[in-house]
Formats: sequence, structure tokens, C-alpha cells
Amino acid sequence: MQHTRPSGGPPLGGRDAGNPDAGRLALLLDFAFLLLLAAALSRYLTHHADSPWIPWVIGLSTALAVAQPTASWLEHRRPAAPDRPRRWPVALVVALWVVLVLLAPSFAWCAVPLIYTGLRALPAKAAIPLVAALTLLVVIAEIRLPGTADATLVLLPPAVAALATGVFLFMARQAARQRALIADLVRTRRKLAATERREGTLAERERLAMEIHDTLAQGLSSQQMLLQAADRTWDTDPATARTHVRTAAEVAARNLAEARRFVRDLAPAELADGGTLDGALRALAGRESAESGLPVRFHLDGTPVPLPTAVQSALLRIAQGALANVREHAGASAAAITLSFLGDQAVLDIADDGQGFDPSAGDRRASGGARGYGLPAMRARLRQLGGTLTVESTPGEGTVVSAAIPLEQR
Repeated sequence: MQHTRPSGGPPLGGRDAGNPDAGRLALLLDFAFLLLLAAALSRYLTHHADSPWIPWVIGLSTALAVAQPTASWLEHRRPAAPDRPRRWPVALVVALWVVLVLLAPSFAWCAVPLIYTGLRALPAKAAIPLVAALTLLVVIAEIRLPGTADATLVLLPPAVAALATGVFLFMARQAARQRALIADLVRTRRKLAATERREGTLAERERLAMEIHDTLAQGLSSQQMLLQAADRTWDTDPATARTHVRTAAEVAARNLAEARRFVRDLAPAELADGGTLDGALRALAGRESAESGLPVRFHLDGTPVPLPTAVQSALLRIAQGALANVREHAGASAAAITLSFLGDQAVLDIADDGQGFDPSAGDRRASGGARGYGLPAMRARLRQLGGTLTVESTPGEGTVVSAAIPLEQR
């Protein structure tokens, strides 16, 4: 990134167009210019009352009094393109002033506001030579004044011009650096906002994926299993088949309620209308026992404390997902849900006596398999709440999934 403007670049003050402070400074310099112009004209008329050039001097002074403020107004209100500075207003003002100085040297001190006009409207490679030329003309004019043979008149104009030019260039470069920093800040803020939007979109997408997996997908999986069982026993045991179909219909009804709740606010239906987490887990264990034939018992350890809705929802979804894994993959004969309040944390354990597995191998399959979304989804839910997920399993010895959420942060 380049902070300073090259010598042949746009006008040094061109980007200040429309800046209220720059406009006020330009107005002040125009006022000073008009005062200097009026003082020089008054002096000329007083000391040269019989000069034949009076009409020319008055006419040129009037034209200059109009041209200088007009050029300043154009530069401030209607700036030219940065790569194509408007040179003719400055050229016109300087030309009128040069003719006046040649006719009457006392107009030389009007050069100070003109220096600012040139620096503001022109690029440095044109403005600095112009300032040097104006300064030289002022020195010549001062020397031409009768009775003013003084060395200070030769040294003072270059000193004033150098000081004015140096201060202006310094301030212009400082302003350019500030504009560049502000532009960088704006770009960085926009990039940060875009990144936050992307991260928010990804987080929302992950959240929706978890909700769909823990509600609709699991419900459809249960319905599929029940309907397949009904199909297998339809001819040999119609009563059992009808029971499976009725159970599948009940699952579909609950799934529909979940879907509607999902559309409204993504809160589990079991926790709606003041439901408690331990009550929802106890109901989940009962349903799982009735529908899948897998005995699931629920145990509450400790004294329940109020939990935020997000925590209750996450723990219930984790329990649903863990039981779905037990039902589909574990080959277990029994399972247990334990909700423990341990003072500083709430812990949910889902244990089964199934075939077990190697947790590290399961994670590797989960990262690339279509059926392995359960555990990563559980971990993602807990990570958002500052909790942790632990999976303890050994092939042939069952599995325990443990979800812990700190209470002190809630």
C-alpha cells in the first residue's frame, strides 16, 4: 500500500473536495486574497493617481477579484477527475496576477493565497515550479518598488513561499496517509463483516443439520424399521404387523410435531409448554422401550436445577441421537439414560450393553461416512455451549456416551 502521493499524481488537495474544513480554509484564503487585492489597488490609486494605466489596473483587479474565488469554488464544489486536474482556472488567475504585477509591483503580495491555490489544484510536479516562478516574480517586483532597496525583500518572499509550500506538502501527505488508513480500515471492516456473515451462515447450516439429524432423520429411521417389521410379519402375524403400523403412525405424528416446532423455533416439542429435561428424558426412555423393544431405563442423580433452554435442548437431542445409534448399530439388549447434577456441571450418560466399538476408528468413519454424523453433531452442540463429549467403548463390552456441560457458566 502506498501512503504518499507521487510527484506527478493527482492534485495535492483534490481529495479534500467537499470537506467542510477545506472549504472554510479556502473561503478564508479567498477573503485574505480580496483584502490584499483591495489594499494593493488602493495603494496604487493613491500613489499613481495620474497614471494612464489606472483603467487597466482597475479592470484587471476586478477580473482577478472574480476569477480567484471562482477558481477556488470550482476546485472545492466541482472537483476535476483525480487523474485529469483542471489547470485553466489557475492559469487564468496567475496570468491576470502577472499582468497586474508588471503594471503595479504592489500587487505582488497577493501571491500568498495564489500559492495555496496552485498547490491545492495542481499536482506537485506542476505546483512547485509554479510556486518558484511566483516567488521569483514577487522578488523582482519588490526590487522594482522605488525606495525599497532592502536585502530582506529578496530573502523574505522565498522564505515565506518555502514555509507555505513545506507545510502544505506535509499536511497533504499526512492527509493522504490518513485517507489510506481509513480506506484500509473500511476494507478490513467489510472483510470482517463478510467473514462473520460466512461463519454465521456455516454455524446456522451446521445447527440446522444437527436438528434435522436428531429429529426428522431419526423419526424416519424408526418408521422405516417399524414398517419393515410390519411387512415381514404381515402374512404370518397380522396383529403384530398392525401394532408396528400403529406405532409407526405414532412416530410419524411426533415427527410431524417436531417438524412444525422445528419450523417455528427449533425447540424440541418435549420441552415446549414448560416441560422439564428430566421429564423429557424419562418420556424418551419410555417411548424407546415401547417402540423398539429395547428396554431403556432413566435415572436422575442429584437435585435438578434450572437449565437454559439451549442446554436442555442440546442434552435431549444428544440423548435421542445416542439412543438412535444404540438401536441401529449396537445390538444391545438394554440401555440406560442417567442425568446427573453434580454441583458445577450437568452430566448426561447414555450406556448400553451392546457390541461396542473402537471410538477412534468410529471417529474416522464418522468423518467420511454417510451414516457417521451422530457423534460429530453431538460434539458440535456441546462445543457451542462450552461442554464436552466423552465416548467410552470397547469391542464386546458396550458403550457409554457422556455429555457434560458446566453450570457455573450458565
